[in-house]
Amino acid sequence: MGAAGLAKRLGTFLSGLLECGIFCGVIFGWASLVFVLKKLGYFEDLCEVTSDPSANRTLTALALLLFPAMSMLSVGGILLILTNMQVLHERGLTLRAMFLFMAACSAWHLLRTFFLLPRSRIPYPLPPTYDYGARCPGRSRSYRTHEEKRPPGEPGPEEPLEQRPGGGEGTSPAPFWACARSALFGVHVLWLSAMQLRHYLFIGTLNPLLDHLARGDQRLVSTYTNAFAFTQLCGVLCAPWNGLILDRHKRGKGPRPEGALAALADLRASVLSLTVTVVQCVLFSVCAAVPVLPVQFATFVLQVVSRSFLYGGNAAFLAIAFPPQHFGKLYGLAMALSALVALLQYPCLALVRGPLRQDPFYVNVAMVAVVLVAFASPVVVARECRRRAKELEAAGTPLAEPPTPH
Repeated sequence: MGAAGLAKRLGTFLSGLLECGIFCGVIFGWASLVFVLKKLGYFEDLCEVTSDPSANRTLTALALLLFPAMSMLSVGGILLILTNMQVLHERGLTLRAMFLFMAACSAWHLLRTFFLLPRSRIPYPLPPTYDYGARCPGRSRSYRTHEEKRPPGEPGPEEPLEQRPGGGEGTSPAPFWACARSALFGVHVLWLSAMQLRHYLFIGTLNPLLDHLARGDQRLVSTYTNAFAFTQLCGVLCAPWNGLILDRHKRGKGPRPEGALAALADLRASVLSLTVTVVQCVLFSVCAAVPVLPVQFATFVLQVVSRSFLYGGNAAFLAIAFPPQHFGKLYGLAMALSALVALLQYPCLALVRGPLRQDPFYVNVAMVAVVLVAFASPVVVARECRRRAKELEAAGTPLAEPPTPH
């Protein structure tokens, strides 16, 4: 690898860390933003009684723009972080100044897109001369050119053994729709959807929850909202933990297996990861249902840890359980389906604001039961591991290394 290639890969890695660490979190920053919006009088014209009808008319006249604005921020890749919105606002910065600053900062993504991302799709399998981002003279950028130069019948050097013609014990990878219709993918979407709904509903009901538990003390509500905002920043510290669990559990005590045995070891390791994630979300949901204000500090911590395990584990499982060439499609499909399930938060929010009179206790108790459904995923994955192990044994593949003679 030349110096230019090494610099590009290092730049990709570091800029990716910067992008994730600074510009993510628009959804989970809503609790901080909504406090500021309420303070500034957004949508107060819809209230039956207003203390000063002439105050903030400029703001409330444009309040409806929040709907397309938040939608575009979300669809745009949750690029801007809002978790510190309330803290910054209390220091004297205006909402307009904060949003203009974040909009200017988003220019970073344009630079990274133009100089450090492929101009088209990433080919699979990856040819050895593949390059991306800014053009490097003398290096092939075309997957098709690489394929045309390869002699007929010769497998690509990056192609897995089980996908090469006549190579190894493996079979051809399953087509995309077979993966998408499999029970393994279905229960994983259920796993993701149940816990993502729990997180979104917690964010949506956090302000009324704190207001209810603090008995309307806005100073106390502000203190807890700020505490929640600061805990969100700690998500970057929790993100690697799930990967460490996966790597340590699949490594075991013996040498690293290869081929189908390696795939089985990865899938077995994911059972523990999926289970730990559900347990964390259950604990988070139980704490959220406890109507005691100081307990919410523990809820904030568990929510951040659970969120980090959820989204990291989602990507890791799809990469482990299914052919890598389908990862992008399956990831997008899983997120789309889970987003449809997340629409259930709106009737739940209407229930809290209406019949429950701003008290989300019963909704939080119900969500504990919803999260328990996610335990179906590690159970189904464990059964799939046993099935694959039996198939390998039937094919004569030893599942364990023979003991070393002394």
